Amino acid sequence: MTDFHLHPSLREPALTSKAWPFEEARKLVKRYPDGKPGSEPVVFETGYGPSGLPHIGTFNEVLRTTMVRRAYQTLTANESGVPAPTRLVAFSDDMDGLRKVPDNVPQQEMLREHLGKPLTAIPDPFGKYESFAHYNNAMLRDFLDRFGFDYEFVSSTERYRSGAFDDALKNVLRHYDAIMAIMLPTLRAERAATYSPVLPISPTSGVVLQVPVTVVDADSGLVSFEDGGTVITHSILSGGAKLQWKVDWAMRWVALGVDYEMYGKDLTDSGVQSGKIARALGGRKPEGLIYEMFLDEKGEKISKSKGNGLSIEQWLTYGSEESLAFYAYREPKAAKQLHIGVIPKAIDEYLQMRGNYPAQEPDKKLGNPVHHVHAARGEAVPATELPVSFGLLLNLVGVMGADASKEQIWRYLGQYVAGADAATWPELDRLIDNAMAYNRDYVAPTLQRRKPRGGEAAALAELDARLAALPADTAADDIQNIVYEIGKDETYGFENLREWFKALYETLLGSSAGPRMGSFIALFGIANTRRLIAEALA
Repeated sequence: MTDFHLHPSLREPALTSKAWPFEEARKLVKRYPDGKPGSEPVVFETGYGPSGLPHIGTFNEVLRTTMVRRAYQTLTANESGVPAPTRLVAFSDDMDGLRKVPDNVPQQEMLREHLGKPLTAIPDPFGKYESFAHYNNAMLRDFLDRFGFDYEFVSSTERYRSGAFDDALKNVLRHYDAIMAIMLPTLRAERAATYSPVLPISPTSGVVLQVPVTVVDADSGLVSFEDGGTVITHSILSGGAKLQWKVDWAMRWVALGVDYEMYGKDLTDSGVQSGKIARALGGRKPEGLIYEMFLDEKGEKISKSKGNGLSIEQWLTYGSEESLAFYAYREPKAAKQLHIGVIPKAIDEYLQMRGNYPAQEPDKKLGNPVHHVHAARGEAVPATELPVSFGLLLNLVGVMGADASKEQIWRYLGQYVAGADAATWPELDRLIDNAMAYNRDYVAPTLQRRKPRGGEAAALAELDARLAALPADTAADDIQNIVYEIGKDETYGFENLREWFKALYETLLGSSAGPRMGSFIALFGIANTRRLIAEALA
């Protein structure tokens, strides 16, 4: 791992940086001004409910929490670049009972037969792992590993069944009445009548039971409840039960010594109640950020069960890992739409911010999103600048057509960028794959070039004539100046340059938006652009 974020020159600006990871990290410095007692590591936790396939919102929590962790390390690093010790626990609540069958998985009938059972006790509908939870956990860990996160994966099932939580469970039974006093006022009457902080697992059906329980012996972990019409005495230790969600959350905070955990706005009330329960158990609520939710293209909350969010694989088909992290970083307290259409802009904004980074002063670097994107990955911010934007690349691929090969695209780029090849520009080579996929699936099916209207035809003819007089290697800025001159000429009747550019995009590219035309023409070639104009005027 590259420890560029631990450089002593960054500590001073980090103390006042308005970048949200530093604002969050300063909460932990205030919590432990002299470090955590006993030189224990500060524990960051993220939670995942594997009742459905992981989506970008799941990855988002690990990413953002890692950004806060790196910021805390920057704040606490000594002159030798050694920070206060930290841990990141990625906790999977995989002992939770399956309440609803997700819409986006196979073998729906089979899963319905196992409703109510712990997720690790339900067969994998994909037939690859020992349980449904193991499959979803593997999908999550695969991407976290690919991205390079430093984390410890913790399974709820493993902790409960191994007895690691047994002392914490006894503590819950000892404070049973205090927990009930916290929870009952928050529940409707019918829910309060059957509520229990403890959910025993039926020894006969294996289902996680939602039934009232009576504490028989807290120190032995024994409770009694009705199961199938019979009152039984049952141990909640070593996997005999799990805790109700809010109680479980609080118990984990105390048992694992969690100091920081962020969560979505929809869990605001849960966080309040769990904080009270943590205090009742003798612990302390962690610091944390309450973030806004990602929304789909319709403005609806993303749901694992509906499967209406982007999958990690979808984003990586059409965009880079860095652009995904960049998009997740921005404005965590503001709701943002998350759909295929946001990917191109995220890529180009990331590349633009990355280009700004090397020349920035330390305080500006800490406010630059790319600092946090690459610190999270444990690597320095790349100093290379790509010769073309992703938007320009998309337009090039679009006009070349869906049948164009990657080799043909590189040949075009070679006319614009000296020595352009995949070996010299591996990052650009990957973006070409993304652009080809995006064009194939989302751009090409919607492209429709229209005929010029009014003065547009004369303006295009003038552009063609001006291009015909230029050498093939004319610089992009010189071409752009010609485009501007034509758009400003009152002869053609454009009210503003925006109308002229829109006409160029719609008649030549088949889209209502597009690239800087001088750059596009230089990249696509003057002769090829003249061919597009001829087709538009035909």
